[in-house]
Amino acid sequence: MKINRIDHVSINVNNLSEAKAFFIDLGLEVKGEWEMEGDLMGYAVGLNGVKVVCVGLGMPDGQTWIELIKFLTPSNEEDIQPSFANTLGIRHIAFAVEDIEAVVAKLKKRGTEIFSKIQQYEENYKLCYVRGPEGIILELAEELS
Repeated sequence: MKINRIDHVSINVNNLSEAKAFFIDLGLEVKGEWEMEGDLMGYAVGLNGVKVVCVGLGMPDGQTWIELIKFLTPSNEEDIQPSFANTLGIRHIAFAVEDIEAVVAKLKKRGTEIFSKIQQYEENYKLCYVRGPEGIILELAEELS
């Protein structure tokens, strides 16, 4: 048995267009957009009456992608609960970037919450954490040569 690669990471959102615009602005490209519903979809995710709208985003030269999902039905009764770095479960997505200062400046202009200063980790990386739309946490990492 062998795992070949991570195919995608799924993120549920309420405002699909805002999340899509955020990741496009960050440099990802739309790889596909689709709607799904029906018994098979409900069976796959363990819910009844499922209807979703999805956007797949990825790097121009990469295989792994992010799948943004908006559940039309059933809707989530709870609002977004902010998470912290020590909250259990998947907490962030890390992106390797060039020129972290420029990326952070661009995100600040966009109104993105920057909740850590750019820090240098030993002689290897510069790192920064930001919170995108709907509480999505991103780690930005610039490898130092």
